[in-house]
Amino acid sequence: MRNWALIVLLVLGITGVGFAEESDSDAGAEIVGKYLESTHTQQETLKGMQMEVQIEAELPKLHKTGKMSALRMISSIGKLSYKMLGFSGDDTVKRDVIARYLTAETQGLQDTKQYAIDPANYKFKYKGIEELNGRKIHVFELKPKQNRVGLFKGELCLDTETYMPVRESGRFVKNPSVFLKKVEFTRDYEIENGVAVPKHIQSRVDTRVVGRADISIDYTAPKKLDAAGDQPTSAAVSVEQAKLGH
Repeated sequence: MRNWALIVLLVLGITGVGFAEESDSDAGAEIVGKYLESTHTQQETLKGMQMEVQIEAELPKLHKTGKMSALRMISSIGKLSYKMLGFSGDDTVKRDVIARYLTAETQGLQDTKQYAIDPANYKFKYKGIEELNGRKIHVFELKPKQNRVGLFKGELCLDTETYMPVRESGRFVKNPSVFLKKVEFTRDYEIENGVAVPKHIQSRVDTRVVGRADISIDYTAPKKLDAAGDQPTSAAVSVEQAKLGH
């Protein structure tokens, strides 16, 4: 499997602030504008935060699985880093799926503009108000304006109170590699103190070499990093020496 940096960008959903344009209705256009404002607030709020993640991956064709716990940290300037807390399972999954995934996310999130879920890249079609997990949401159908790597066709669900994303799901319209046949995903967020924080990602990547790769990621609630040098606080200090390869 190649181009893991692109796969991570696709699966994690890199959002950014774009310029509002007309939607299918005035109501939809207004909601999209508020959503763009909320994503900027979200990005700023998550700077200087840390959260634990549990990553499970499986290669069903090879009957191999693995599970890793790690600390995900975003510095005050937006730099992302990981510290492994533990791993169990097959080394192939650790090396070729999870480790590649984390390395790609850390190194590959540089140019977010071309992947942003905004009107520069997508047509937003307002579908109305529905309910998801007991919460009222605005539902938009998303269609990319170009058949380009990094864009997907699917849905965007926004909280009706904060206009923060609560779910993004779909299938990517163009695969980043000939070795990939299909990439599908669902990203769920939870509203905490008025801000959307990652909660769960489920992704299925169909490859031509090793078959399907399933990836499931769960996130804990974010906590503040130590203000002095953006170092991990108390419990996280003990994992400073942890290495991904051990």
